[in-house]
Amino acid sequence: MTDTQPTSLAERLVARFGDTLKVTTQRTEVMAELAPGDLVSVATALRDEAGFKFAELIDLCGVDFLGYGQAEWNTTDATATGFSRGVEGEAMGRFAWENRPRNVRLPNRFAVMVHLLSTTLNQRVALRVFCPDDVLPLVPSITGVWPVASWYEREAFDLFGIVFEGHPDLRRLLTDYGFVGHPFRKDFPLIGNVEVRYDPEQKRVVYEPVTSVVPRVLVPRVIRNDVDLEQAEAEAADDWRRN
Repeated sequence: MTDTQPTSLAERLVARFGDTLKVTTQRTEVMAELAPGDLVSVATALRDEAGFKFAELIDLCGVDFLGYGQAEWNTTDATATGFSRGVEGEAMGRFAWENRPRNVRLPNRFAVMVHLLSTTLNQRVALRVFCPDDVLPLVPSITGVWPVASWYEREAFDLFGIVFEGHPDLRRLLTDYGFVGHPFRKDFPLIGNVEVRYDPEQKRVVYEPVTSVVPRVLVPRVIRNDVDLEQAEAEAADDWRRN
């Protein structure tokens, strides 16, 4: 009997890291989920070891799964009257915090996604790390592995409030000085907290609570299945039954 060597990227990841990674493949895209404590060591191995050689960090971003999968737009049971006939108006950014949507399918609210590229092997992989604490989302910084991660981590800190432990200079990147809150969080008001105007009497710019903008739902937020994929699967099933 001869031992077969793992050939696909997913197989090599499982063979190398075992239970440290939860590896999934969807439409040829490989994603590995891991604990925050394993991030730096796994990232270093993926960068340096001959079987991976993921020398380039393509992207790092935060994700807020609050209300994931919930729709505020009725697509199957909407009536035929009124502009907002399909709008429920109870999804992200429009709910009272005590009535916030609860997600039962994912372990934690915040996660960090890391996208890597191996030009040597012409392969890509995505790493997903959930933050254990929803109140203070915290993951290790990987700036020591890929220095380019510095700006990406600052962006995720600014927009999502995710803290990257060990980052050499974790400051806001996109919002203004004195900005309160993290605008990419799902519970951040879609119209913002304050508005700015010039007051001719005071002869200066003033900040005031937002009162002039009324929230409206303009974009359907619905998770839909891929129609082309469903059609292809149905046709494949018909061919199988005929044969």
